[in-house]
Amino acid sequence: MVFFEDLGTNVHGFQGEEQIETTVEDFLDHSPHFTTTQGMYDVEEVGDDDDDWQMVQAKGNQFVVNGQPFYVNGFNTYWLMVFAADQSTRGKVSELFQQASSVGLTVCRTWAFNDGQWRALQKSPSVYDEEVFKALDFVVSEAKKYKIRLILSLVNNWDAYGGKAQYVKWGNASGLNLTSDDEFFSHPTLRSYYKSHVKAVLNRVNTFTNITYKNDPTIFAWELMNEPRCTSDPSGDTLQSWIAEMAAYVKSLDAKHMVEIGLEGFYGPSAPARTQFNPNSYATQVGTDFIRNHQALGVDFASVHIYADSWISPTISEAHLEFTKSWMEAHIEDAEKYLGMPVIFSEFGVSRKDPGYNSSYRDTLISTVYKTLLNSTKKGGSGAGSLLWQLFPDGTDYMDDGYAIVLAKSPSTSNLISLHSTRVAIFNSRCSWKCRWGCRKKNSLETFLYHDDL
Repeated sequence: MVFFEDLGTNVHGFQGEEQIETTVEDFLDHSPHFTTTQGMYDVEEVGDDDDDWQMVQAKGNQFVVNGQPFYVNGFNTYWLMVFAADQSTRGKVSELFQQASSVGLTVCRTWAFNDGQWRALQKSPSVYDEEVFKALDFVVSEAKKYKIRLILSLVNNWDAYGGKAQYVKWGNASGLNLTSDDEFFSHPTLRSYYKSHVKAVLNRVNTFTNITYKNDPTIFAWELMNEPRCTSDPSGDTLQSWIAEMAAYVKSLDAKHMVEIGLEGFYGPSAPARTQFNPNSYATQVGTDFIRNHQALGVDFASVHIYADSWISPTISEAHLEFTKSWMEAHIEDAEKYLGMPVIFSEFGVSRKDPGYNSSYRDTLISTVYKTLLNSTKKGGSGAGSLLWQLFPDGTDYMDDGYAIVLAKSPSTSNLISLHSTRVAIFNSRCSWKCRWGCRKKNSLETFLYHDDL
C-alpha cells in the first residue's frame, strides 16, 4: 500500500547516499510516459520492448504493474469489435484509441461477445464467425499499439448483442423447456454454453499478434457479465452460485489475468445496513449483493456503475452529485474494510437527453468522480480508477445513446480528462512508488494534484 502524505514541491528519492531532488515541472517534463504541453496529455512511446508490457495485477487494494501502482483513468466503447468487422468502419477503432491515448486514458472496456445477432461473433453455441473473431483480434492488437489495456466483457445481462436471453433461446431450440431468462444462471446446459464461450475467447490465438488472449498483457481483466441481475431470486443465491462457478472456471483456464464480475454495485441481503446507500428500494431486489458477490474466490477487484439519472430521476439535480459521492465513498470503504481489493467505477456518465442537462453539469459530474477517487488515492485507498461511459470518435453519432463524449467537440471535458490522467500518472510514476515525497514546500505538487482551477 502506498500512502501519499505531505506532498510538496520537491520529490526526493534516495539511491544509496545520493539524494535526488526533482521539481514538479522537471518531473512532468521528464517522465517517460507523458509530457504536459499546453495542459494536454501527450503519450510518448514507452517502446516496443515487451518487457515493459506486463500483466496488471491486484495487490492488496491497488493495481500494480512492474512493481508500480497502476491507477486507472479509462473509458468504455462497447462496439469496437463490430466496427472492426467492417472495413469501412475499422478505421474508427484506431481513431478512437489514438484520441483516448492523447488525453492519457489507459484502459478501455468493450464487448468480447455478440451472440446470435447481426454480425454475431457466436452464431450458435460454440459456432463462431471467424471474420468477427479477427475483428476482435484487431481491436486487441490496435489497443496495444496505443498502450491501452482492455477489460473484455464475456456476455450481456441485457438483450443487446444477444445476452442471456439469446442463450435461453439456444437452449429452447435444443429441446429444453426454459421459461425465464434467469435460467441462464441456473440451467447446467446454459452454464456449459457460457463456459464454452469463455474457453473459446481465452484460448483464441490473435491472428495479428500470434499471442493467445490468455497470455496477452493487453487484456487488463476478464469481466464475467455486463451488469448481471437475477430478479427471479432476490436472495442472491442463484447469482452467487453462478459467479463462484464462473470466476473459478476462468481462473482454471487463465491464472494470469484478473477477473471481475461486471456488477452495478447494488447492496443486497447480506449487508442490510448498507442498503441505505442503494439508489432506490428496487435495487435491493435484483438478486445482486455487492459485498457477498465480490467475496467469491477468483474475483480480483470490484466493479461499480454510477447512473443517478437512470436510478434516481432523469431530471438533473444536485441530488445526483450527492448520490454519486456517497455511492462511491460507500463502495471504496467496503472494498477496503470487507473485500481487501481495488474497486473500479467501471461505468459512469450522464445523458444529454436528461431534462436539465448541459455540458457544464457533465463536467461537474466527471469532476466529482475524479475528486472522490483522488481523495482515496492520496490515502492509498481502494479507489483504483474509473471508466467513462462512453467515448466516441467523430462521425459515429448514429450509435450514440445520449452518453457519448466526442473529445474533439468537447474541449472542456477533454481538458478535465487530460488533467486527471496527468494526476493519475504522477501517482503511477516510479517516483511515487519507490521514493519518499519531501515536504519542505507544500504548495506546487499538492495544488496540482488536488485543486481544480489550474
